Amino acid sequence: MKLLVLSDIHGNLAALTKVIEYTDAVHVDAVALLGDLIDYCPHSNEVVEIIQNTSFPIACNIWGNHENAILTDDYTRFSSPRGAESARHTKSILTARTIDYLYCKMSRSGTCEFSLKSKKFLAVHGTLEDCFWGKFDMTKDLSAYANYDVVLMGHSHQPLFYEKYFPCANEATRNKKKTVFINPGSVGQPRNLNPNAQFVIFDTETESADFVKVPYNIAQEQKDFSDRIDSFYKTRLEAGI
Repeated sequence: MKLLVLSDIHGNLAALTKVIEYTDAVHVDAVALLGDLIDYCPHSNEVVEIIQNTSFPIACNIWGNHENAILTDDYTRFSSPRGAESARHTKSILTARTIDYLYCKMSRSGTCEFSLKSKKFLAVHGTLEDCFWGKFDMTKDLSAYANYDVVLMGHSHQPLFYEKYFPCANEATRNKKKTVFINPGSVGQPRNLNPNAQFVIFDTETESADFVKVPYNIAQEQKDFSDRIDSFYKTRLEAGI
């Protein structure tokens, strides 16, 4: 079974459109959405509409920190005033239909558990310690994740694949239990010095994660940015920063 893993689309319609074009040509069984469908880029409503109409079964669909901040009117944790300014602007343009979807069709906890082909998945936008704003650190104690076979996470906008082996009482596996950690990177605002739309196709049978980077028309997305928000969010798309 192949799972499409998307995170941090951030209202980038041009990027999401290219991702959909790519997946139309390959076999995908379901999609996992790891949060931050909205904000930064100018097409939050259009992105949500596409997600609403997707033909893929949705395995999970969770709030990110931007859904949480905007829909609770709490802008205190953004790292800069321009981040809060962008979020407030995005809230001002969200339609009633979009807001209804974000409230009613997404997990507002920022986490979701589900199973596929006997594998137990955890989806979390940040970390279990801080579901919306937490940053994954593989050097820290990860025992809270030991019961899961696969952990999907977003927020950093940087791709990651990491296998952690926990001790367990199972001689057949030499007393080891494996958890796979995957961050697909960002569809709409990558921050790994690569401007392409980024996502993962995970194969539950082989445990292979295909990290895909698809070019899209950045200028097309940029032309619709509002002058009411800092131009940084428009220009950063060109360099993937």
